[in-house]
Amino acid sequence: MKSLETSPYKGKTGLRRLFNAFGYSMAGFKAAFEHEDAFRQLTLLALVLVPTACLLDVTTVEQVLLIAATLATLVIELFNSAIEAAVDHTSLERHPLAKRAKDMGSAAQFLGLCNLAVVWGLILLA
Repeated sequence: MKSLETSPYKGKTGLRRLFNAFGYSMAGFKAAFEHEDAFRQLTLLALVLVPTACLLDVTTVEQVLLIAATLATLVIELFNSAIEAAVDHTSLERHPLAKRAKDMGSAAQFLGLCNLAVVWGLILLA
């Protein structure tokens, strides 16, 4: 008998769960790329910055920091877009809590982009 704390909508387990999770992830990337301008722009930026980080004459740790800061902006944008989609699904009417949720997601991305600029700036200019 399943625990009452477990969702009755939980999917498969084991290896099948991994295959399903991979498919859901690919669907998420596709949706973000198709519907979110910011995600497309950040993907393009990452396609430039990640290879650049690999070509720079910096330490391995610095390369990892450059790449991690770049990929973090993509992760943050995925969360931000998910928040926006969930809020819009709930209701399209203006509500202070909906605005707060969307603004907080935007603030998270702003911090991610500031982090990106600081990491790249410090490593390239130091």
